[in-house]
Amino acid sequence: MITRNSPVAEAEALDSVEVAIDAAVKQPRSRSIFPGTGAVHFSTRGEYGVRMMVELARHHGAGPVSLAEMADHEALPRPYLEQLVVSLRQAGLVHSTRGAHGGYELTREPSQVRMGEVLRALEGPIAPMVCASEDPSHASICDRTGYCSVNHLWMTVQRAIIGALDSITLADLATPRPSHPFHSMPISISQLANTTEP
Repeated sequence: MITRNSPVAEAEALDSVEVAIDAAVKQPRSRSIFPGTGAVHFSTRGEYGVRMMVELARHHGAGPVSLAEMADHEALPRPYLEQLVVSLRQAGLVHSTRGAHGGYELTREPSQVRMGEVLRALEGPIAPMVCASEDPSHASICDRTGYCSVNHLWMTVQRAIIGALDSITLADLATPRPSHPFHSMPISISQLANTTEP
């Protein structure tokens, strides 16, 4: 009889482990196309906040936009937007108007608001690694800071991310999309000429 602790049982168990390892090596586990986290990952705060700011940019100059309208247009949860707008107001990116026709507006022209500024207001300092952050105090958290040989990599990645974000403005993102259910494309002069009655 083979018991759990007998040499034969142990040999069979080892054989089954080796077969499982061989199978795993031959067929590596597939990675998700949309990982939950990543080496450089912006959270839902960043995603929703950027979409809200782009919606405000599309309405810039037309008066305040309500949270309900932004939530409808971008299919975003209104309670979440209420939280995000606090950070955006504190950063001086939006201001509010009270009353029946109140809502939120950008404090500056969309062409003057860089996406790096928006994401910093929503996410905090841009830091692909704790030692490569815009916040200098983060560097002291890592005990390898004085001799780390890969810090150069993380600082290069951080500068590239900041450069990319700061090269894009809200105006660059606010172009209406014809397939979006709430966006209307501007009417060209030639279209106006064709619709004008003689």
